Amino acid sequence: MLMQMRKAKNIGADVVEIRLDCLTNFNPHRDLEILINQSPLPTLVTCRPVWEGGQYEGDETERQYVLRLAMQFGANYVDVELQIAHDFNDSIYGKKPDSFKVIVSSHNFHNTPSNEAIASLVARIQATGADIVKIATTALDVTDCARIFQIMVHSQVPIIGIVMGERGLISRLLSPKFGGYLTYGALEAGAISAPGQPTAKDLLDLYNFRLIRPNTKIHGIIGKPVGHSKSPLLFNAAFKAVGLNAVYLHFLVDDVEKFFNTYSCIDFASGCSCTIPHKEVALKSMDEIDPTAKKIGAINNIVRRPDGTLIAFNTDYIGAISAIEDGLREINGVIPAGASPLSGKLLVVLGAGGAGKSLAYGAAQKGARVVVANRTFGNALAMRFTAYIFQFKRAKELADKVGGLAMTLAEAENFHPEDGMVLANITSHALKHYCLVFDAIYTPKDTRLLEEVKESGAIVVHGTEMLIRQGFEQYKNFTGLPGKMYQNTRTTVQTTHGETCIRGDLPGLTTVEETNVLYHNLYS
Repeated sequence: MLMQMRKAKNIGADVVEIRLDCLTNFNPHRDLEILINQSPLPTLVTCRPVWEGGQYEGDETERQYVLRLAMQFGANYVDVELQIAHDFNDSIYGKKPDSFKVIVSSHNFHNTPSNEAIASLVARIQATGADIVKIATTALDVTDCARIFQIMVHSQVPIIGIVMGERGLISRLLSPKFGGYLTYGALEAGAISAPGQPTAKDLLDLYNFRLIRPNTKIHGIIGKPVGHSKSPLLFNAAFKAVGLNAVYLHFLVDDVEKFFNTYSCIDFASGCSCTIPHKEVALKSMDEIDPTAKKIGAINNIVRRPDGTLIAFNTDYIGAISAIEDGLREINGVIPAGASPLSGKLLVVLGAGGAGKSLAYGAAQKGARVVVANRTFGNALAMRFTAYIFQFKRAKELADKVGGLAMTLAEAENFHPEDGMVLANITSHALKHYCLVFDAIYTPKDTRLLEEVKESGAIVVHGTEMLIRQGFEQYKNFTGLPGKMYQNTRTTVQTTHGETCIRGDLPGLTTVEETNVLYHNLYS
């Protein structure tokens, strides 16, 4: 455990949490004093019972005795549950060292109650004599975090507010913006102690946690799923490089309209990227849509103006088409000034969703002849025919919009009227007839399709190229700044390919077995 504590210090944690309920063969008289006195960081001692989501199943009197022992051995904090807080605080009355703090916590693993219910809970915790109030709820929707933010920012006492689960991730990351006393991070990805907990390394190096202030502008990517996105790696590196007081997060969003209605402040969701499945449905939530994005019928970039209105853009088509053009230049060599290497090319787009629309529109604008083939979905026999009709209809609508041809995926498998065609998007195909294949998927970098392409001898264009190039345009829309610093993140993306890190500005803790790193808010 001491090795883990040292690792936490090296990562940049401020406090280490010792989760006694996660330890085996633990002797409090023999081990606890050593852990506390030899820790390279201040210590927070927790022994969470099963009835509050922990692992301790022993005698309650003994548990509270061990927590008092931690205080005597010099721990900086102990965490006790609301249910026993009165008894515990009464038992240490007049014995507390000046530097010792009691965190009184309440955990709700079902939902996030109303503002009124949370405020009442805070009052009950305060009444126990708590030095620090801790409330952990569960996110059923990303907008649940707003209620915890409201409680935190108006709290008159030190408070820790956490909304558990992936939809609650932003509550952990934005603790310093809303006055939270500390937040928790796992020492390793596989050692989380609560749902939705990030690693300490991601807190500090990916999300620039220590740079977040009350006036930090919040950007992010909305999608479902969204945790795989590498956009935070790109944007947070760029924001930090130019000293921009902004952070870029993952937003797991179920309802786009509800998200923007809830987070309507100028500095929250100041700029958002938009990914599947929201690129088309988000259109109805916008106050204004860029003419090109309106023609495409899909968006991936949303900016909140100073008056609070939302304007949407499509930068996907710029990123994808410029990457494909550069790939074709490798084949064709010098192209006359003002001409596109896509001009006159036959480009087959597989898929008629948001990305497919962007590719088809962008290629048509460059003079390509476009063929759109859409996929069916579902395996149930009863729905196959309906799905087939629906998906072909989408392909036909998109093809008509760009003056192209529509076909089914089965037809596209045998479609090769000429050699030297360009294939864009996501499935295996009759690859020998293509001179270039682009796959919008970037995780993994070399998809199965692209691995097959390499064997065929065609030029490969990776999805990371689209990611970087469309992000370059988004960065300019978000900040009004030239994208030079954003471009400098290309090496990071290509070498780590999303193996992101993190930086922060608060104290951290670490648990053994489930190693937690905690970050203290220095601005509360």
